[in-house]
Amino acid sequence: MQLNQRINAFVTLGLEMGKMAKEPELYADLFNDTYSHNKWFDQVHLCFALGQWSQQLTPEALQSWIEPYAEQFNGVKTIALVLAGNIPLVGFHDILSALISGHKILCKSSSKDPILTRFILDKLIAIESEFGSLIQWTEGPLKNFDGVIATGSNNSAMHFEHYFKNYPSIIRKNRTSVAVLTGGETKEQLSALARDIFQYYGLGCRNVSKLYVPRDYDFQPLFGAVFANANVMQHDKYMNNYDYNKAVYLMGQVPLLDNEFLLLKEDTALVSPISVVFYEYYNSLEDLSKHLSGLKDEIQCVVGDVTALCSEDFGQTQCPLLDDYADGVDTLAFVNAL
Repeated sequence: MQLNQRINAFVTLGLEMGKMAKEPELYADLFNDTYSHNKWFDQVHLCFALGQWSQQLTPEALQSWIEPYAEQFNGVKTIALVLAGNIPLVGFHDILSALISGHKILCKSSSKDPILTRFILDKLIAIESEFGSLIQWTEGPLKNFDGVIATGSNNSAMHFEHYFKNYPSIIRKNRTSVAVLTGGETKEQLSALARDIFQYYGLGCRNVSKLYVPRDYDFQPLFGAVFANANVMQHDKYMNNYDYNKAVYLMGQVPLLDNEFLLLKEDTALVSPISVVFYEYYNSLEDLSKHLSGLKDEIQCVVGDVTALCSEDFGQTQCPLLDDYADGVDTLAFVNAL
């Protein structure tokens, strides 16, 4: 299959994904089945994920992304993909990277997302039948592959590193995102930060789970801004997490800031539980820069408008571009070096 065929197929897929996002009633059975299997994957977030991908699968975006690598697309390898399932279509970038390069993929889906990603790849095959010979799913052990991309927790990463030690690999571990606040943020910036916190209920590595704030920071404007996300109170699984975490902290007499659906807790840890955001005070931006530098292997995004420290603007964490690689590892370069 020629490169232009692959590009055209993904562009058409992007249009289909955009239609799914805009007309979810036409895909009610798919969305209901997906939600029944995983209650975190509700229609709002499925449509958001599909809409974001539709914006990336354009001729201009794809051509710009692959241009530095196109001459390296010189062979067909089989790439094993151990897909995550924490948010909808979270493994699609790895799938795209391998297939747009002309490789085969051997996919092992997450038990949390066995429906939507398969549906999307079936659509891709319906658009361009030659992809049918390049896409394989497996429920058993991975065999007969040339390289692997595996995403999981820190614990599973240890298993992956041992199991795939004889193969070229990208092994992804737990990461999270943080925000740097100065106290001078506008209401609009804080509202955008709230999206970084609540999108996908905080389940993604690009969700902000930790705030760095100056001494004497006033949290009231932030609480005012996040109130637009009070609809999470209608989500049983989210509120079960909120009730549980609040009960545990209260029993431990842990000081909290609470607005009835979000808990703010002072904590030096990076990764907070669902419904909780940790915060930590900093004395100076210079000190904070040194602190964040030591945590670079654990942080996906640093959100804020302090240019020297931050990699993402407020509200943009869940809108990555094609070259915003997970863990900062260039996936396209990896698959083309096999």
